[in-house]
Amino acid sequence: SAGLNMVDVPFFRPKDKVVFVMGATGTGKSRLAIDLATRFPAEIVNSDKIQVYKGLDIVTNKVTPEESLGVPHHLLGTVENTHEDFTAEDYQREALRAVKSIVERDRVPIIAGGSNSYIEALVNNCVDFRLRYKCCFLWVDVDRPVLNSFVSDRVDKMVEMGLVDEVRRIFDPSSSDYSSGIRRAIAVPELDEFLRAEKRDYPAEVTGKLLETAIKKIKENNCLLACRQYQKIKRLYKQWKWNMHRVDATEVFLRRGEEADEAWESKVAR
Repeated sequence: SAGLNMVDVPFFRPKDKVVFVMGATGTGKSRLAIDLATRFPAEIVNSDKIQVYKGLDIVTNKVTPEESLGVPHHLLGTVENTHEDFTAEDYQREALRAVKSIVERDRVPIIAGGSNSYIEALVNNCVDFRLRYKCCFLWVDVDRPVLNSFVSDRVDKMVEMGLVDEVRRIFDPSSSDYSSGIRRAIAVPELDEFLRAEKRDYPAEVTGKLLETAIKKIKENNCLLACRQYQKIKRLYKQWKWNMHRVDATEVFLRRGEEADEAWESKVAR
């Protein structure tokens, strides 16, 4: 009988490289992924469980077309059924498909985003992925007090950009269920009380205070999210430290303008 051709066995084929960019919300994962993808042929696969949905671009802090610098992004704003959860199993299936297509085009897949459960599902629980790909993990880390301050300031900028209007457009007064789909996004449940008061024509003084409270809660919940993500990454670091590189970006967040860009180039992007 014909001998076994080792090339046909996944165990014996050279593994293609996949780069993961991990980090808490606000640490600069998207920026680093785009930087990398402009320096060698690569495409980005989103791994944020809220950014996969279509819509709420400001609320979910999706990269803009200008920010993406022409780098193709996959699973970013592509899920049209915004009412149901895009599960870890859904992500595993679609991310594997995206990674395969990127590799077939002789490009490097860069998986970037804050949903570590998605990354874990792919790396730890997907046999096909483990057999085919060699993983390199980049962990962008920022000191917690510095990051919390940045995340709070970022919420103010998002409000200026139209965050409240964006949530107002999807607000459904007949439902107070924020347990699934895109409605889980931080800012959507927090603005519920304000938007209900607004609908009922409460006095401006009342709605103003409710909005102030909502924005404060959005900031708090973003900081809590960053904390949870940090704890999860620390746990994953113990598993994957043999191939996870921690990049300390704190210096970037302590500077402003050109100095911050210089710090990014010297401390992170290099």
